[in-house]
Amino acid sequence: MKLKNIIALLLVVIVIAASAYGYSIYKKIFAGNTSFSEREVFVHIPTNATYSDVEQILAPHLSNKDNFRMTAEKKGYIANVRSGRFSLRSGMNSNDIVNALRQNIPVKLTFNNQETIEQFAGRIAQQIEPDSLSVLQAITDNDFLTTSGFTQETAIAMFIPNTYEFFWNTSALQFRERMAKEYRSFWNEERKAKAAELNMTPQEVSSLASIVHKETVKVDERPKVAGVYLNRIKRGMLLQADPTVIFAIKKHTNDFDQVIKRVLFKHLEVDSPYNTYKFAGIPPGPIAMPDISAIEAVLNPEKHDYLYFCASVERFGYHEFAKTLAQHNVNAAKYQRWVSQQGY
Repeated sequence: MKLKNIIALLLVVIVIAASAYGYSIYKKIFAGNTSFSEREVFVHIPTNATYSDVEQILAPHLSNKDNFRMTAEKKGYIANVRSGRFSLRSGMNSNDIVNALRQNIPVKLTFNNQETIEQFAGRIAQQIEPDSLSVLQAITDNDFLTTSGFTQETAIAMFIPNTYEFFWNTSALQFRERMAKEYRSFWNEERKAKAAELNMTPQEVSSLASIVHKETVKVDERPKVAGVYLNRIKRGMLLQADPTVIFAIKKHTNDFDQVIKRVLFKHLEVDSPYNTYKFAGIPPGPIAMPDISAIEAVLNPEKHDYLYFCASVERFGYHEFAKTLAQHNVNAAKYQRWVSQQGY
């Protein structure tokens, strides 16, 4: 066989071998490499994670770990692991997965109705990377609170219940700074002016709003309830709000898990500045995290002459309002009869 033919044959063999190798590489990179049946799963890569950590996290979701590792090496991912929350879709190949691990997907972080700053920290820790202790330490740091114009008692008022977009790997310090910024944005000049007209600070508005929030779940009734408390404040009357007594008892006993269905006369004696049956004015801080509707109810109260209200037995969830104590006593007696009939 002529040398020329031998060389040509060798070239053909090399091309075929290279093609076969290239195809095998192509197949490893672009063949489907997911093992889950769901349409989409989210994986969370912690801050400072190594590639070994990533492999362990991905292991339950990959059908071929070796193919993924080879692809990660070729695409330079092994030396450039990113932390965050990432979306994997069923049927993705190794190339798709590596690309997906470079696109941090934000979370829709939500919170509302927390009674204490500790409960709030726990709620946040369920949604982003920092644990509850890290979040709690960040948001109750004295220097941070002082700089932001808050105290330990009013700290919870800084956090306006809503839905916010965060990256999962947001640090506790980044979270608190963002929340402080959101608070300043919420309390714009218009809202601050309305608070000033009431002779109240934004924190006092939030404290009163927390009572309004606890008193009624009916958003459309909150401006009327707010009006009652503002009328009482103007007249120098005690607020006498049952939810403050419940909060005072829980705080006094350091047991926020206890359930107090009815406020009894013995409860009214708890010695706490949060007990508005004993202490005049607005409590030193919110008794819960008021939502925006409750804050707006205080800033935009219904104008009326009511000074009292009690639960209605005809419109469940709503209240009966009264301008005089005599009328209130009639309403209250009606409610008490209904309660007794129910066997409570």
